[in-house]
Amino acid sequence: MTPHPVLAHRYAQAEERPGYVKQLFDEGAEHYDPIVGWGFWGSGNLYRKFAQSRHGLKPGMNLLDVACGTGLMSVAASQVLGSDKTITCVEPSDGMLAVARKKLPGATFIQSGAEKMPVADASQDFLTVGYALRHFADITGTFREFNRVLKPGGRVLILEATRPAGRFGSWLFKLYFGIIYPFFARLLTRSAKAEEMMVYFWETMDTCVRPEDVLSSLKEAGFSEARRVSCLGVFSEYVAVK
Repeated sequence: MTPHPVLAHRYAQAEERPGYVKQLFDEGAEHYDPIVGWGFWGSGNLYRKFAQSRHGLKPGMNLLDVACGTGLMSVAASQVLGSDKTITCVEPSDGMLAVARKKLPGATFIQSGAEKMPVADASQDFLTVGYALRHFADITGTFREFNRVLKPGGRVLILEATRPAGRFGSWLFKLYFGIIYPFFARLLTRSAKAEEMMVYFWETMDTCVRPEDVLSSLKEAGFSEARRVSCLGVFSEYVAVK
C-alpha cells in the first residue's frame, strides 16, 4: 500500500518518488531543524522524548531510527537511553545524514531507504519513525522489514501528523500546515527549497492514508497490539509489538 497517491505536479510515477524526496531533503537539510523548531513552538524534543519513553524505550536497548532525517528522534532517544552508542540511524538523504552525524557522534549511520535495510534480523529492541511514514514507497512492505529487524517483543513507534477528519479541524490543519508554515519557512530562511519542502509536507499529509489503514498494514505485516494514540487530534502515535 502506498502512503499517498502520485503527486503528478512533482513526479510522474510512483517509482520517481524516492529520488524526488531525496533531492528535496538534500537541498533543504540545512534549514530543517530551525523550521521544525519554531513550527512546533520549541516543544518537539520534549514530545519526542516523552513519547518514546512512554511507549517503552529504556536504557540499554538497541534503537533503530528509520528515516532519521537530521536526527531529531535519535537526539531525544539518547536522552532516554543515556547515550547514543546503541542507536542506529537509517536515512537515504546525504544532506540529512550530514546534519545528524554532528549531533550523534556515538551512533551508527546507514544510508539506505526503509524498504530494504542492511540491518541484521532480530537485532533491535525498539524502532522509531518520526514524521516520515508519508515518504515510504510501500507501507506494508516497509512494516514487514520493521518486523524482520526487531527482536521478539520489540516495539515500533511511528509519529505522524494526521489531518483531522472533521471539516473545521481539517480547515485549520490546512491553514497552518498548508499556508502559514510554508510562508514563514520562506520568510525566515529566505530559501525557496525550504518553502517547497514544507509545501510538500502539507501535500503528503493532506493525501496520506487514514489511521485505520496504517493500523491494518501493521497487522498485515505481522505485528500485534497495533493501536493509535491521538494527541490534540492532530498528532498520531502508532504503536505495535513484534
